Amino acid sequence: MRSRTAKWFECKIRFDKVQEDGFEKKVTEAYVVDALSFTEAENRIIEEMSAYIRGDFAVTDIKRAPFSEIFFSDEDLADKWYKAKLQYIVLDEKTNKEKRSSVNYLVQAGTLNGAVENIDEVMGGTMIDYVIVSVAETQMMDVFEYELDKNAIEEIDVVKDSMLEFLGCIIAERALKTWKEDFRDESNGEIVSVERNEVILERLSPLTEDNIASLYAAGIRKVKIFKDRRKKVGK
Repeated sequence: MRSRTAKWFECKIRFDKVQEDGFEKKVTEAYVVDALSFTEAENRIIEEMSAYIRGDFAVTDIKRAPFSEIFFSDEDLADKWYKAKLQYIVLDEKTNKEKRSSVNYLVQAGTLNGAVENIDEVMGGTMIDYVIVSVAETQMMDVFEYELDKNAIEEIDVVKDSMLEFLGCIIAERALKTWKEDFRDESNGEIVSVERNEVILERLSPLTEDNIASLYAAGIRKVKIFKDRRKKVGK
């Protein structure tokens, strides 16, 4: 199992699909793509589906997905996608009262029970107290992730006062500030650390003087850029 956080968009396409009886029928299918904008999401779903669909098809709807993180399974039979609602449980040290916050995920699995097991596998390594509120199968057909050409990027050092040569370069991956927060485990009273992330620069952001200063202030000392310094969208 692995998880990935990104900006996800739900896209619906309509096309003529050959049925088991050999006849064509107009159908609408839903997919998820990793993109930064509605325009990029549309371009990516057209690019992806053009490899699978013969003939014309239309993108009928694009909307922001109600989740930011997806759990991917490595199992061959994991061919379904489930929407899961979880509640994080945190004890407020000032009031000594329990606080809950809801989070939605998309989970890849072969069955409903498999989805629950996959959730527990991923969340079991986070030290976060949680409860599964609901798990329901969706109509999603597939998820298309943004993939980088490793030969097209390079990692550079973030040095506040000597990055003039990199001004205008484009960020190839999200620049994340990472830190740990301590929480009290209600079951045993122990203090546990949870890793937190904050997006400082989104993928495809330009390296301006202000953005470089933001990276440096956030404690980020390395960042990945496109070698040719031109903005690239899609695979």
